[in-house]
Amino acid sequence: MSVIKSAFGATTALVLGTLSAQAGGIERSGFNPGFLFEKGNWVELSFGSVSPSVSGTQAIPTGAPFPALPAGGSSGDMAPRYTTVAGALKFQLNDQWAIGVVVDQPLGADVDYGAATYLYGVGLGSTAEINSLGVTVLAHYRFDERTSVYGGIKSETVEGRVALFNGYTMNSSKEQDFGFVLGAAYEIPEIALRVALTYTSEIEHDFTAQEFLPAPGPGAITTNFTTVTPQSLALDFQTGIAENTLMFGSVKWRDWSNFAIRPTGFAGATGGSALVSYANDTITYTLGVGRRFSETWSGAVFVSHEASQGGFSGNLGPTDGYTSVGLGATYTQDNMKITGGVTYAMIGDAVTEAPSPAPAGTTFGRFTDNSLIGVGVKVGWSF
Repeated sequence: MSVIKSAFGATTALVLGTLSAQAGGIERSGFNPGFLFEKGNWVELSFGSVSPSVSGTQAIPTGAPFPALPAGGSSGDMAPRYTTVAGALKFQLNDQWAIGVVVDQPLGADVDYGAATYLYGVGLGSTAEINSLGVTVLAHYRFDERTSVYGGIKSETVEGRVALFNGYTMNSSKEQDFGFVLGAAYEIPEIALRVALTYTSEIEHDFTAQEFLPAPGPGAITTNFTTVTPQSLALDFQTGIAENTLMFGSVKWRDWSNFAIRPTGFAGATGGSALVSYANDTITYTLGVGRRFSETWSGAVFVSHEASQGGFSGNLGPTDGYTSVGLGATYTQDNMKITGGVTYAMIGDAVTEAPSPAPAGTTFGRFTDNSLIGVGVKVGWSF
């Protein structure tokens, strides 16, 4: 069983990693400790491409102060395709100590309403973008071949911009702030068992924003606001269940109910509303099986589920949970591993709330039968 532990390392990390593209909130990349358990020195690079298909229909007619539109208009596909890039490096200093670095894009959003039959698509439409860069520096210490701990500092740099159909715009400053990662793992190499529990702290960002509030608002103003990116707790596991066969999975909690993007000007003009916020935390469950077919080829299949929360979703993020299936395959040759994976997700139906001056609690958009396809490639080398 100890042989297949290494063969599946890249496959499980990749197929689990592609899930972050549709996970709760705006997470694009979650920390996975798998690279720390590769033999010797290790470096890996990964690339992902995600193609969502998210559209809905307007549930109510609109009129002054907004353009007059009938109910039933389509939003068009408001979620553009995007790519992700990440890398990790580990140096094995001795039998007990290793150090590692992870570079990724932990947060992200791409929104583009362009259909003039839907309120958020009229005029110049509505767009939103969040970009981020994460750098995590870690140490890994082994007490023995079964028990180890790891932890380190995480740097997170984030910026965002929003433009709405009514003329409102917001461009935030680029802010770098810090948090930490702590984890522990237990292994039984003879049966390829590894259970790892990882805590990632919240990170608080204090932004300066350039907002434009159209008439009767004041126009261009400079404001300040604070956003806390959420803490998370993840349990990753794998174990051999038969000759050359491995079961793997994860359970991950994210504190999204503590997250909001609420620029001061926008909040003041809308009675305290946020551009983006979430009412509930999320828990994502994943379970898969992998098999080693030969000395060079192994594969894996998995399913994942994040429950719908109900209530209203944001107009800049009209999704609510998902169920996905995925496949991965790894080719191993000498000191190199090449892994490919594909994920198909059925995105949960969502309803959004009508903007003021409509009465609070009025349904505005209904988003149903949406989906996502994600593909990824990871290349790893030991040296």
